[in-house]
Amino acid sequence: MVGSGTVTRFGVIGAGAIAHVACRELARLPEADIVAVADPHAGRARDFAERFGVERTLGDAEALLALDAVDAVYIAVPNRWHAPVARAALEAGKHALLDKPFALNGAEAREVVAAAEASGRCFMLGMNQRFSREVQTARALVTAGALGEVYHVKAYWRRRAGIPRIGSWFTRRSEAGGGSLLDIGVHMLDAALFALDDFDAVSVSGATHAKFGVRGLAEIDWGRSEAEGGVFDVEDFATALVRLGGGATLSLDAAWAMHQEVPHTMNVELYGTEAAYSAYESKLYREGGDGYVTVETPAPDDLEYPHMSRMQHFLDVVAGREPPAVTHAQALAVQGILDAVYASAAGGAEVTP
Repeated sequence: MVGSGTVTRFGVIGAGAIAHVACRELARLPEADIVAVADPHAGRARDFAERFGVERTLGDAEALLALDAVDAVYIAVPNRWHAPVARAALEAGKHALLDKPFALNGAEAREVVAAAEASGRCFMLGMNQRFSREVQTARALVTAGALGEVYHVKAYWRRRAGIPRIGSWFTRRSEAGGGSLLDIGVHMLDAALFALDDFDAVSVSGATHAKFGVRGLAEIDWGRSEAEGGVFDVEDFATALVRLGGGATLSLDAAWAMHQEVPHTMNVELYGTEAAYSAYESKLYREGGDGYVTVETPAPDDLEYPHMSRMQHFLDVVAGREPPAVTHAQALAVQGILDAVYASAAGGAEVTP
């Protein structure tokens, strides 16, 4: 189901800040046309429509999904609604690109996959870091054997002060399901597993902490239109050790707030028997003829996704030009690891996803 010619007509469900970021990318693609936006907050919907020249604004997802003029939807709503809205979109015959995280738990995620398979429509989780030059280069180096056997990966996204507005949906477990792990940690987890091409988690040991948000500290303006009463009952730091089926180990840190020298740092560091690679610095470390060397490593000419755009890729999937970069099985595996981190943190013991 596509619109006139080769244009895919998009409806956007959720008009918050992340939708603005994502749709700047979508709006510049000639094969896409944003025709409608839905958000229960009239001001957000109006601002989005004015920004992107969208004619139709609606108050809820159901009304948007009833439009014949919509072929596909981009979903950027609070986490609690990810699975229900994605499932409804697929059942309405729309292709669906869902922002992270997949769902509040694996059971919800599996229901979405079942709906996708029954509908015959394209469903993909929009993990944008997979399409970055840095992560694609890391994956290419691993695939080519340039690092030797990769036995450990460090993945982290840490902020000195970066908690979304306290009291917004981000900081309420009932709406978000979790804190820093589901907001920024999922990006680094997915990027690391994609670079390794190993989504088989054998065991997970995790811990979570809430040390800053509970004191009203380290807040930023993200989520400003959703603030309600200052509730903070999620984590602002999460850490995990994941043992993978291929033999490698993965350490993961996700911090909205912590004392550190720099305001912000994120990376995927891969350690192999022949070399190590720091993805977001584009540096490879190895023994050289005259001692230890650091090599600046530009992206290869033959990137798998040279456009570096999840939106372009999704259009290619809808048009049948490419298979989905984020498969249903991979998305479910990442959700399983996230669930396991929280289960391990709650029980104080290692768990199997």
